[in-house]
Amino acid sequence: MYQERMRTGKLRKLADAFPVVVVSGARQVGKTTLLRHVFPDYDYAVFDPSLDLEDARGEPDLFLRNHPPPLVLDEVQYAPELVSAIQRYVDASGHRPGMYLLSGSQQWQVFRSLAESLAGRAAFLDLRGFSLQELVGAGASTCWLTRWLEDPRAFVERARQTNPQFAGALWDWLWRGFLPRVTALDEELVPEFWMGYHRTYVERDARLAANVEDWQQFGMFLRLVAALTAQEINYSQLGREVGMTPQTARRWLKVLDGTFQWFEIPAFEGNLLKRVSSKPKGYLADTGLVCHHAQIRSPKSLGGHPLLGPLFETAVVNEILKQASTLPGRTGFHHWRSAGGAEVDLLVERDGVLYPFEIKLTANPSGYDVSGLTAFRRAHPALRIGPAAIPWNTIGPAQTLRQDQESPTAKTTRRKASWSPPH
Repeated sequence: MYQERMRTGKLRKLADAFPVVVVSGARQVGKTTLLRHVFPDYDYAVFDPSLDLEDARGEPDLFLRNHPPPLVLDEVQYAPELVSAIQRYVDASGHRPGMYLLSGSQQWQVFRSLAESLAGRAAFLDLRGFSLQELVGAGASTCWLTRWLEDPRAFVERARQTNPQFAGALWDWLWRGFLPRVTALDEELVPEFWMGYHRTYVERDARLAANVEDWQQFGMFLRLVAALTAQEINYSQLGREVGMTPQTARRWLKVLDGTFQWFEIPAFEGNLLKRVSSKPKGYLADTGLVCHHAQIRSPKSLGGHPLLGPLFETAVVNEILKQASTLPGRTGFHHWRSAGGAEVDLLVERDGVLYPFEIKLTANPSGYDVSGLTAFRRAHPALRIGPAAIPWNTIGPAQTLRQDQESPTAKTTRRKASWSPPH
């Protein structure tokens, strides 16, 4: 059964305004399913690296003449020759909206060519795995991050009156991950899904993206990266662990990023006079893939596992990025760590205001858990800093963290934002 996606409305608006819309994202995030559901009347063409469909690469103009718009071109990175032909057809049509919908799972030459050749003609939409509200069939509702940014106090009061819809399921979400297909599988089939996903990615996408020749070493690298999710990136350490140069480690991380398996959150350096970390934090794009590479065979195995905290942070950061993708305009993301060790896991920047998020895997956050938030405010008194939030393990509804639980120097009341989105 189809589950409504949060980005459906945005996709429709883009197709009504632009001749070309490019939907990108990792394998199995639901790009094709979304396009087929929203645009059932479009013609479809699916490309493959080993087969030149109807000589599309050799005769791109002839291919497009045989498949007039509206047309969906799936996995278009395997037919890069079509880009110039699409440009000519769009220009000849007078930039008619909704002509071509393109999808792909690699941010490489084709997508750079699309951005350059179709400037002013194309809009881009990134798709990730399911968000929490999509999992419960509420993908068409207003995202919880919007409600938090608009009125944090009202958000908290509503959350306090709402029973969490995911209580007791935390370990299962983290272990399964959030790709659409895996969420519906029996538990015994989940490891098989991720094994096949890894083989498809390593043996196909990585090879085509960057000509990776040593599969064993690349597999070791991917397992190491999975174990380091939600940590600051040390390229020299990555290289030493796998026996490669820091330059190769950087290049292979770019391969992971270019195939939507990895992303980085840059360090915040708002005050250059302060000694702060300048290293980005890295995250694997799905907790299910982390569990696969860590050889965690069941949700129960997560109990007491050293990766449980990083898995929770990875899931929450992914969730916030999914929510932010529905907001209009640009949203900035940073993390912050002082020389003394104080840190804020995530800073969400909207309209010049920074909203701190400190992610804790605990049922009872305490005053100590907001020490990093207090330190950040103290280090940057001139910045516009909004209410902070502590996404935490959903044991009970969100509550207000009293001011007397904080440092006396705190300037505003911090509030806990429940991990499960209220509806």
